[in-house]
Amino acid sequence: MVESVSPPSAADSLQPQTSASHRFLQRPPIRFTTEFDSDTSLFFNKLSCKLFDNLAKFKLCFQNNNKGHVSNPQLTFTTKHLTCQYDLEEHNALLNSSLEIAPGLQLTAVHDVKRLLMLCTLIQAQVGQMTMVADLAPSYTLQLTSPLPSAGLPKATLRFPYGEVSLEENEDHEEEDAAPKLAVSGIFKGQVLNGICNAQYGDDNLNLRYSYKDEETTFIPSISLPSNALSFSFKRRFSPSDKLSYLYNFDTNYWSAVYKHTVGKEYKVKAGYDSEVRLGWASLWVGDEDGKAKTAPMKMKVQMMLQVPQDDVKSSALMFRVKKRWDI
Repeated sequence: MVESVSPPSAADSLQPQTSASHRFLQRPPIRFTTEFDSDTSLFFNKLSCKLFDNLAKFKLCFQNNNKGHVSNPQLTFTTKHLTCQYDLEEHNALLNSSLEIAPGLQLTAVHDVKRLLMLCTLIQAQVGQMTMVADLAPSYTLQLTSPLPSAGLPKATLRFPYGEVSLEENEDHEEEDAAPKLAVSGIFKGQVLNGICNAQYGDDNLNLRYSYKDEETTFIPSISLPSNALSFSFKRRFSPSDKLSYLYNFDTNYWSAVYKHTVGKEYKVKAGYDSEVRLGWASLWVGDEDGKAKTAPMKMKVQMMLQVPQDDVKSSALMFRVKKRWDI
């Protein structure tokens, strides 16, 4: 038996139909975020929206003071494989493109165009960079980076599970006709006992760092060679909402301490002292300090900080920062 299908009713035909083309052409949502910093007395503004059914993103950033003067305006257009950032004051565009040309082989190019007109009719100077990344084996990659126009050998970086090693041409050779020298830098890390040991080498300097961490205590000593600059940091968590951090430099005798108390994810109180600048301070955060404004209550983050110089208490300053987001 064949089941009969009733034709659509008139009421069904009156229901709005949302097609892919309709979503593609409808007005995109607009987001406006502004942030005020009392220390600089500047407003930092950002206007953004997603276009073509989230295939691209448009962003306008600029600053203004209390007199309405606008500065540092920048336009950014972002797609999956191309990002264009244009500085309206400097008439300078920065192009960044990324493309996977084969499985396990990715090509990235950065192009800095000075005095680029919007119609691309005049180009006075060009500076850029091209990067190619190849997957050699699981967790092993080789990256080649070369400036444009090319002036020598590309920088080669080999990344592996225990760090990375870079080899690049050193431009600081005294004689012009001398053979180019190659500079080696690298980062190595591995587990030693119950902590992580990290060694970073570059510019003939070696920095050794050991990090031990458990549920309550973190201890991080470090030393730089050949300067023998020794320092250590210590962190102690007394409860899920209370934490103390301490840093001491043996070569300068400078130290700093910070105490942090949190109430949920939205409220945080911090107080500290820095002996190098002889300054004590206390701050209050409303909204996640590391999060975005859209995740905060009423999409607004507020920070208030009191700074008290040890040598001149009367010059204490109260500063604040407010960040608010509107969805249109």
